[in-house]
Amino acid sequence: MTKIVPEDKARQGHWGWHALRILIAGLLLAFIAWGAVEIYGELIKSPTSGQQHVPQPPGTEQGTAPGQSTAKP
Repeated sequence: MTKIVPEDKARQGHWGWHALRILIAGLLLAFIAWGAVEIYGELIKSPTSGQQHVPQPPGTEQGTAPGQSTAKP
């Protein structure tokens, strides 16, 4: 015996407000996690001490005054 089911009753289900809320909440949590990782990345990238390292041009030594040569005559 074959059971006849109307078309609107045979469907798996429909997208409702509950599923939409879950998807939006997941998206918001992903953005919050992304923001936290970005902030953490900026914190570990910046120097923790008050001194800033200034790169010297090649061929110069630290400790010599400007205009002084380190070459011996």
